[in-house]
Amino acid sequence: MKNKALLSIAFLLFTISIFAQENNFTKQDTLRGSITPERIWWDLKYYHLDIQVFPEEKFIKGKNLVKYTVLKSDSVLQIDLQAPLKITSVIQNNDTLEVISEGNAHFIQLKAEQVLDSVNSLTVYYEGIPQEAKRAPWDGGFSWKKDDNDNHFIATSCQGLGASVWWPNKDHMYDEVESMDISVRVPSNLMNISNGKLKEIVKHNDSTTTYHWAVKNPINNYGVNVNIGDYTHFSEKYNGEAGVLDMDYYVLKDNLEKAKKQFKDAPKMMKAFEHWFGKYPFYEDGFKLVEVPYLGMEHQSSVTYGNKYANGYLGRDLSGTGWGLKFDFIIIHESGHEWFANNITYKDMADMWIHESFTNYSESLFLDYYYGKKAASEYVIGLRKSIGNKSPIIGKYNVNNSGSGDMYNKGGNMLHTIRQLVNDDEKWRQVLRGLNKEFYHKTVTTKEIEEYMSEKSGVDLSKIFDQYLRDYRIPEFAYAIRGNKLEYKWNNAVEGFNMPIKVTINGKEKILKPSFFWKSETLSKENSSLKIDVNYYITSKKL
Repeated sequence: MKNKALLSIAFLLFTISIFAQENNFTKQDTLRGSITPERIWWDLKYYHLDIQVFPEEKFIKGKNLVKYTVLKSDSVLQIDLQAPLKITSVIQNNDTLEVISEGNAHFIQLKAEQVLDSVNSLTVYYEGIPQEAKRAPWDGGFSWKKDDNDNHFIATSCQGLGASVWWPNKDHMYDEVESMDISVRVPSNLMNISNGKLKEIVKHNDSTTTYHWAVKNPINNYGVNVNIGDYTHFSEKYNGEAGVLDMDYYVLKDNLEKAKKQFKDAPKMMKAFEHWFGKYPFYEDGFKLVEVPYLGMEHQSSVTYGNKYANGYLGRDLSGTGWGLKFDFIIIHESGHEWFANNITYKDMADMWIHESFTNYSESLFLDYYYGKKAASEYVIGLRKSIGNKSPIIGKYNVNNSGSGDMYNKGGNMLHTIRQLVNDDEKWRQVLRGLNKEFYHKTVTTKEIEEYMSEKSGVDLSKIFDQYLRDYRIPEFAYAIRGNKLEYKWNNAVEGFNMPIKVTINGKEKILKPSFFWKSETLSKENSSLKIDVNYYITSKKL
């Protein structure tokens, strides 16, 4: 059986190597980004991550208990952990298991094939100095900082790079663990804040303290976090769609008064987003804002905050309209991810737009709820100046590759355009709420999201998604007015693109349905004026 397992791994690595060479991706990209044979046969049930953090040495040491259900009999299991961290041992049923490592992918050789439908567990022990984040949260790893009082101020962030940069796990988004315990031991002058609810605090004789956190809901691996600092705590109760929600806030002690003022945006956010998206998805785990030494991140039920207690994005309005200074960008954006990223989670990183486009758009919907539709439209339209249109929003599948950064502002404008096509704001709201109900606590594909939105909106959106997600060009509305005749068509569009648009001709609104071929209409008078509704993300050219 051992020889058979070795041959299987060798064949897998050979196949991956050929694929990587042909597509300019490495073997590690595929091992990280694909559902390998050593992943697919087992389904995650539970983790208990139990670590100790040594701030002075920038060192961590601990273990992760992995509980899983057997979907198909097999004897090789893949766990991921990135260098320079090292697996020191793997134990199952008191046996020490052999581990064959291929870079950051570690193939655990089980003693026997696992029995179908059985629930088994193993424990992975590891230690080392984890990768230090150079520019968190974008590059990922541990942030080892000090606060103004020279206390350690430490946090993790790992979207894209993967949670295996700091703890051993099944590091692929398709399989979320159903529940999780997180235990973190730190020096007793510091606190650790992680996901879920605080279950227990245990003080030890060596001036260290362990904080035990319990997560009752499914959680994606990059959503798991550790935040260590000289924190103080305040809280409130929010009466929401699913009852009373605990909202907790952990900030550095010197920032308590600023936080009490700035974090008033949190219950405002919750009210607006429950209106637009449905109930907050993690009532059992509560909602937290936790101050960190970087800008912020959407860690599930433990949203991190580093926006320096200012409205906008570090005090700036990204839209240039003034509306971006009406709210704290990090509180609104990162909390929006609780619905789109943490509730609805992409299966493959190529579909990251599902997280970022909807959450970018959530900023506009927050404004809509409190300041009206005009403010929301002006804000999202103002973000267009930052769109590059150099490459598609969707990335390459099975290699842990995200698409263009346009998934934020362009994706938000795509959704804003779709709102115009639906042309019924209550129906649009029900589509957004329906997404969070249909795909509640699930991992999804772009295809599933596209088909659901088309079905529930009653509008065939297939070519809209092809245009804005899979093509980098912006459709151009070309038109000419000759006497009392209007001629028009689409340029720079995917085959079959037939999006209708709203225009105003001589002060009267009209829906035009351009295609690839010239269409014409007779106008009521010569030399008429035509104005295109700016809510559609297109360009135009008058001939």
